Amino acid sequence: MSPYLTVAGAVLAGGFLFLAAMVAGRLFAPQAPTTAKLKTYECGVDPVGQWCSHTNVRYFLFAFLYLFFAFASFFLFPFASFILFSDLFISSLAHIVIFICLLLLGLSLSSRPLLLRLLFFPWLC
Repeated sequence: MSPYLTVAGAVLAGGFLFLAAMVAGRLFAPQAPTTAKLKTYECGVDPVGQWCSHTNVRYFLFAFLYLFFAFASFFLFPFASFILFSDLFISSLAHIVIFICLLLLGLSLSSRPLLLRLLFFPWLC
């Protein structure tokens, strides 16, 4: 049996299960639309103002910084376990200390938006 047939069979089976779940959900879901249920809401609160509003870019910046530091700290765990069983203990320890110092520098820069703007975007000041 070809490996491509196995992959194609798995994809078809997954597609079939997906379609079966969607059809079953449509058939067995309760259907009782009322005006209150069809009304738009935001987190349980009635919307105020226009439907289109601008979001401050700082929220995206902090979300990006959080993802960056979470992703960077993800790499610390395997590296730390490698240090314990390595004959290059001192060199590895120096590398991880430098890495943590860079993360702390980035965190300190992100906590001071003006300093971050002066260092990386001086043309905006």
